[in-house]
Amino acid sequence: MQFLSRWDSQRVSTTTRGIPLVDGVATEDIGGQRWSPSRGDLALPALTLDEAAFAANRDLFLTWCASAGVSVAPHAKTPMSPELARSLRAAGAWGTTVANVQQAAVLLASGERRLLLANEIGGLAAGRRLGALLGAYPDAEFHAFADSPAAVAALAEAARIASRRELSVLVELGAGRAGARDRAAIEATIAAVLAADRLVLGGVATYEGAAATPDADETMRAIAALMERTIETFALVRAAAPQRPLIISAGGSAYFDIVARALAPGAQADGNASVILRSGALFFADHGIYARAFAEIDRRGGLLIDGLHHSAVEGFRPALTLWAEVLSRPETGLAIAGFGMRDASFDQGLPVPLRVFRDGVEQQGLDAALAVTRLNDQHAFLSVAPEGALAVGDIIAFGISHPCTCLDRWRVILGLDADGVVTRALPTQFG
Repeated sequence: MQFLSRWDSQRVSTTTRGIPLVDGVATEDIGGQRWSPSRGDLALPALTLDEAAFAANRDLFLTWCASAGVSVAPHAKTPMSPELARSLRAAGAWGTTVANVQQAAVLLASGERRLLLANEIGGLAAGRRLGALLGAYPDAEFHAFADSPAAVAALAEAARIASRRELSVLVELGAGRAGARDRAAIEATIAAVLAADRLVLGGVATYEGAAATPDADETMRAIAALMERTIETFALVRAAAPQRPLIISAGGSAYFDIVARALAPGAQADGNASVILRSGALFFADHGIYARAFAEIDRRGGLLIDGLHHSAVEGFRPALTLWAEVLSRPETGLAIAGFGMRDASFDQGLPVPLRVFRDGVEQQGLDAALAVTRLNDQHAFLSVAPEGALAVGDIIAFGISHPCTCLDRWRVILGLDADGVVTRALPTQFG
């Protein structure tokens, strides 16, 4: 079986959304084109990354992690960009999180060597596929979740196929999604790991976001209960592996502050354990679901860094912008823009108009009535004030809600500098 050992340069052209050149250009040469989406240089729609905002979000979160006594393995599922994963690790991330074997293959092929597979993998056939992959990367440190003896058996098969000396297993407990539900299931999973050749207990894992409900108070109670169960499960794993360094892993992008407060003290008291968060979307932030989540964090006291409280709303900056052109003004109060469900996330809210450009010049006084009301596959319906001046050919910059389900629609993300000029292309590898 052949595996990628490096990422070749990609040549993109008008067959890739955003790229205006019929003859194409190598991705590493895109920065030299000096394209600006606001001037209409791109073949719209296009998705861009504010490089400064991404870097600021990265630095803020890593600083907070250090102050909170936790580490982070950013979840690569959000951008599936090897280049961004490398940049996060180089800045101080503990490693990289993936959700399945395909994502693990991408990150291993790009050079990452410390992966946390935050999921069960399936049955024995999946174990054989994972084993073949890990066999090609014997130097990789690899941790995976298991919530049952059957899940353990699949990982044991992977370790056997890979001829690995040991494969680290994190016992997952759950609330609403995968994960062992009671002590009996947890103990059975621990026993299965101890009985398996080539497997070792690596720690405990959970995902607090699966405990969330529409009721905020109920969510806080459910997450608190899950954190208590996590601490209890860690004690069981520690009793079964008294000398091993262990991982306690949880933490997405909405409740990471609660996770750190609940789990870091126990890890520090243990003396041989680390809390590893798996946040991914917060490095991109947004104008929707995570903007709301950051407001909730501020209501809980904000980001505590070296004894000082910092605002999450003010600290995390939305880094993604969707650019689209007005295609039609068919009637008063309505505009049609050239993007749709194939270009933008809509599961956690519709895109939000932020700025309007005409012939490269930003138009002042954004129409207060301007809003996306619904999406078709390739069309966005915008409400416009009756006296609104929005015209065919105007370019609109939109904020998005939920980076994970926006980024996966794009083969290439275009990085922008402070002047709004494209500096690089970031190919994605969603498969």
